[in-house]
Amino acid sequence: MYPAPITAVLLRALLLAPLASGMPLVATASPEAVSATAEPVSGEPALRVSRASGEDFRAAIAALESAGGAYASELPEQLLSLGLTLQQQGDHADAVEVFRRGVHLNRINNGLYSGAQVALLQQEIISLMAMGDYAKADERQHYMYRVQMRSMDKSLDRSQAFIQQAQWQYNAYQLELGDVPYLRIMSMWDLYRLALNDIIKVQGQQSAALLEPLEGMLLAQYLISGTQTGSNSQSQDLNIKQQYVSNRFYRYQRESYKRGRAVIQAIYDLQLSLYGEDSPQVTKTQVMMGDWMLWNGEKEAAWQTYQEVTAELVAQGADQANIEAAFAEPVALPNYEGVHPLPPTVPAGESAVELAFTVTADGKVRNLERVDSNELNNARANKLMRKLRKTRFRPQLAMGEPIDTQRVLRSYDIQ
Repeated sequence: MYPAPITAVLLRALLLAPLASGMPLVATASPEAVSATAEPVSGEPALRVSRASGEDFRAAIAALESAGGAYASELPEQLLSLGLTLQQQGDHADAVEVFRRGVHLNRINNGLYSGAQVALLQQEIISLMAMGDYAKADERQHYMYRVQMRSMDKSLDRSQAFIQQAQWQYNAYQLELGDVPYLRIMSMWDLYRLALNDIIKVQGQQSAALLEPLEGMLLAQYLISGTQTGSNSQSQDLNIKQQYVSNRFYRYQRESYKRGRAVIQAIYDLQLSLYGEDSPQVTKTQVMMGDWMLWNGEKEAAWQTYQEVTAELVAQGADQANIEAAFAEPVALPNYEGVHPLPPTVPAGESAVELAFTVTADGKVRNLERVDSNELNNARANKLMRKLRKTRFRPQLAMGEPIDTQRVLRSYDIQ
C-alpha cells in the first residue's frame, strides 16, 4: 500500500478536531510552518501567533508568574504562544515541554477534563509527530479524545471530534502502532459510524456533511476486507487477548461485503438527492459500487453494474467517445483514496521505472516486463513488480463487456 505522506495526513487530521473551550486552535500547515491566524471560536477573538521572539514570551510568562503566581490563569495562553514560536523555530522538544506545562496548568485551574486543554494538546501532538515520537503522539491523541468526549455537550454536533479520531486511527494503522494493528481499523469504522449518527441527529438525513463519514466508513471496509491477520508469538496473556480481538475482527470481515454495499448505496442515495441522477457524482458512485463488487469477487454483479452505468450514460445523451472513455483503460483496485495498491503513475523518464503488461478480461496481470533502461534501485523495482502481479484490476470494458488489454504501459517513481 502506498498511502499519502503520513505526516501530512496526520497533521491534516489533527486540525479537524473541534474545540470545546474558548481557547481557539491555531491552524498549522506543518510542524515547521504555523499559520498566523485562526478562525474565532464561540465568538471569542482568534489567537494569533506573535512575531515576538521566544525570549519575549518567556519574559511575559515570568511577569505573569511574578504577579499571579506559578498557576496564574493567564499562563496557558502565553505558553501556547511560546510553544507555537518554538515550533516555528523547529525546536519541537522544547515546544512539547511548554505545551505540556500549559496542559498541566489548565487541568489545575479548570479541571481534569477541561476543553481548554485541546488546543495545547493538538500542538503538542504535532511537535511529537515532527520528532518521530509516534507512540507518545498516539498516547496524547487518546487522552485528547477523552478530554473532548468529557468536555463537549452531548446535545451538540460532536462529529468532527469522531472524524478526527477516526483519521488518527487510520494513520496509526499505517504506522503499525500497538500490538494489534487491525484493532485500529475496527475503531475507525466505529468512530465514523458515530460521526454519521451525530450528523444525522443534528443536521438531518440529507446533509452534505454526511459524505465525509460515509466515505471514511467505506475506506474502513476496504481495509477490513483486505487485511490478513498473522499469528502472534507473544505471551499467553497476549495470545488470549489477541484471540478475542481476532474473533471480533473475523466477524467484521464476514460482514464487510454487505456493509460496504450498504455504505455505497447510502452515498449514492445522498448524492442523488444533492446533485440529481445525471450528475457525474452519481455516475462515479455507481462505478464505485461495481468496483466494490469486483474487489470482493462478485464478478457477474460487477459486470451488470458497469453495463447499467453505460446504459444510463447513453440515456443521458453522452456521446460514444465519452462512454467508451469511462472504461477505456484497466484500473487497479481498490480505486479508492487511502487504499490504492500502487504508487501514482508518472510520465516516463530517467527517474521512473516503466512496466509493460497485459490485463486479462478477468482483471489479472500477465506478461509483466520492465521496459526502461534506467539505473534505478532494482530491489525497489522488483518489489513493485511483485506487487503489480498480485494487484486486481477492473479490466477494459467494450460495450459493457470485459476484454483483454495488451501491452499496458505504466511508469512509476520509485526513488
